[in-house]
Amino acid sequence: MAKVRVAILGCGGMAGEHAKRFNANPDVQIVACCDVTGQLVHKFLDRHFAVREPKPAIYTDRSKMYRESKPDAIAIATPHTLHFEHGMEALEAGCHVLMEKPMVTAVEHAYQLDAKAKTEKKILVVGYSTPCMQEFYYLRAQIRNKTFGRLELVSGYLSQNWLRSTAGTWRQNPALSGGGQAYDSGAHLLNSLVWSVEANIAEVFAFVDNHGTPVDINSAINIRFDNGVLAGIVIGGNCPADGSFMHFFFDNGRVDIDGGGSRIEVWKGNQKVKYPPITGDSGNPNDNFIDAILGRAEPRASTANGIAQSELMDAIYESARTGRPARPKRRS
Repeated sequence: MAKVRVAILGCGGMAGEHAKRFNANPDVQIVACCDVTGQLVHKFLDRHFAVREPKPAIYTDRSKMYRESKPDAIAIATPHTLHFEHGMEALEAGCHVLMEKPMVTAVEHAYQLDAKAKTEKKILVVGYSTPCMQEFYYLRAQIRNKTFGRLELVSGYLSQNWLRSTAGTWRQNPALSGGGQAYDSGAHLLNSLVWSVEANIAEVFAFVDNHGTPVDINSAINIRFDNGVLAGIVIGGNCPADGSFMHFFFDNGRVDIDGGGSRIEVWKGNQKVKYPPITGDSGNPNDNFIDAILGRAEPRASTANGIAQSELMDAIYESARTGRPARPKRRS
């Protein structure tokens, strides 16, 4: 079987994880890497392709890359506000797209990218890791099946030393990032919430603290879903103790789960389930992307998840700006 020819656009830190995962997948050949300067791409290849042959072609011109290398698919790991333009270009060039989170930074762009992917009949996967974790997949199945009754409440937190670790980078430049900690690492936690609950968001009330920077560092977010589920999420970007956890409260049980999906505890009624029936190995967005292209799986995080995330983030920032509850701007 012919390998899927993959290109990587953006050769920063997260692109290295994409290179590692693709290099470990026998169905993939990385044919091209592209960034704004050849020096950046050369350094990237030295780090991640030193012992691999043939090495990917080096590009600083996206159009030339698509024209010459003719990739079947591309992983886009560029600054957040560039995702829309880069995603539309890739789809126009006939590529399936693995988009780093967040998919885009405006809900209207989310709808346009979704429509473009459908028109071009291409796979678009958003690079969220928790939908590929068996623990989160188990959790969502229990919510769907009402194993523990009706889901009523969700609480969660994420803490990171984000303020200091991203100082001076594009992540604290809203023109490139689209926002702060909530749009960056916080996107994983917020996506885990909307991915698991699977309901439209009715209303959001949020407070943010920028800590004197141009972007949000700390956030306190209250969410009401159309199905009645209430959620409270706090995202701390000025905490040296990294951590993330979520709690799902049902009317006949509870599920506590690590924000990355690595640990889970389950109660049915008031009895702890000693061995929750979780089977199978966890994967990653890159392997899911390739499996979806080859017809072996459905995307775990698709454009629908990107739209939900964009609706939520737009409402969070509107509420924080106005000091009032905000309703997501949703197409009918």
